[in-house]
Amino acid sequence: MPGAPLTRGLDPGAPAGSSAASPAPRAPQATPRLAPENDRVSSPARSGRPTRLHRAVFQPIGDEGRAALVERRIAEAIIAGVLPSGERLPAETELARSFGVAPATAREALLALRERGLIVTRRGRHGGSFVSDDADPAAFARRTLVETSRVALRDLAAHYLAITAAAVELASRRADPSEIGAIRARLERVRDDDLAAWRRVTDDTQIELAALGQSARLTREQMRLQGELSPFFALIDTDADARHRNRAALLAVLDAVSDGDEQRAVALTRQKVQSCVDWLIDLRERTTS
Repeated sequence: MPGAPLTRGLDPGAPAGSSAASPAPRAPQATPRLAPENDRVSSPARSGRPTRLHRAVFQPIGDEGRAALVERRIAEAIIAGVLPSGERLPAETELARSFGVAPATAREALLALRERGLIVTRRGRHGGSFVSDDADPAAFARRTLVETSRVALRDLAAHYLAITAAAVELASRRADPSEIGAIRARLERVRDDDLAAWRRVTDDTQIELAALGQSARLTREQMRLQGELSPFFALIDTDADARHRNRAALLAVLDAVSDGDEQRAVALTRQKVQSCVDWLIDLRERTTS
């Protein structure tokens, strides 16, 4: 993949005309600067405190609020595993309020999701709409991978790398080592053979790194891309050797960010993404041959 190192021009605080080859000094910090409460990564959705990706599902969709868009956003979240099997969706009125659409629009979207077999509706006191047990993220991810050309896959990976590397570079300048230490501790507590928990924590780690870069735009785009690529990354997680390599690579990135080493953090991120793309392309070729 293209390997030109990122410049430091993304730093809005850099003085005009400063050399791209000279790293900006890290500002001294008396106390750790934690992300705002609403931006922090929380525990998985099943604990009652949704993750960043989970919260992003129910953000307003604005003037384009139509049933098809509501349906697509919820369907993508189910297929990506952000909304796991058995999870109860908000009621129609709450969905309508969250998405900024009419209740009839939310009702139409739920009907379409039921017809696709992605959700089921139960009546009674404890009823509501629930993610179907038959919604299989892995099967969808494999089908999507086969339908995606090598060129399109590499293009998607290049976009993901550009955003992730820029976010990691900014985090290397702006994050306090204690913040990175907290992320590293969460990552180390999770067993990587618990695939669902591992996937949630690694997704959240990338988003938290973006948030520590203090760029709202980069963080939003990281969230969007993480949700789009998470089903593919989940396929890689089924390979124990690849999963162990990715774990080591992610920990190495965190160490580089904690040390304020922008170049090493970006280089390690590039190597990690390239390794993932090569694995996915190899799987695609084996599946289609």
